[in-house]
Amino acid sequence: MTNEHDRTWLLTLAREAIVAYSSARELVTSTSESVGERRGGAFVTLHKHGELRGCIGHVDADQPLGQVIPRCAVAAAATDPRFPPVSMAEVPALEIEISLLGPLEPITGPGEIIVGRHGLVVERDWHRGLLLPEVATEWDWDALTFLAQTCHKAGLPQDAWKHWAKVWRFEAEVFGEKQPPHAA
Repeated sequence: MTNEHDRTWLLTLAREAIVAYSSARELVTSTSESVGERRGGAFVTLHKHGELRGCIGHVDADQPLGQVIPRCAVAAAATDPRFPPVSMAEVPALEIEISLLGPLEPITGPGEIIVGRHGLVVERDWHRGLLLPEVATEWDWDALTFLAQTCHKAGLPQDAWKHWAKVWRFEAEVFGEKQPPHAA
């Protein structure tokens, strides 16, 4: 778990990375914060006027959050294939949300999933799909539907978890900006 100071620092880091990308400037950041040195997986989600505007993450806890967060923020703004790149004019309207991922725990089926608490990862060969814990709640899915939709996101049959796909659950610490600040 992070404290309020750490959450504010990570959100500021994400916003500064998006502003630097959108204005074609180099990101200059301090790495003196201990949370920035902590290795972890994370997702950065962007909303604009309450609608999804981008979401990209890094699953493995193999790099410092001080590197993961700005890279994911820029990727969410620039390379999410569902959306065109964020323009500088849009940046002030963006609301940033960060999900810090807990460890992946292997599971065998929907009985091991608590909707709203667990996120899921499904993998088989080169196919991998991840859905954050809040997705099932937002769509009012039960555990079985959540599992089937994660298989679908991975590009696999919805029942792949029964046969040959690997499945993991994880918890996430999710926090975001209350209201987007104006761009620097």
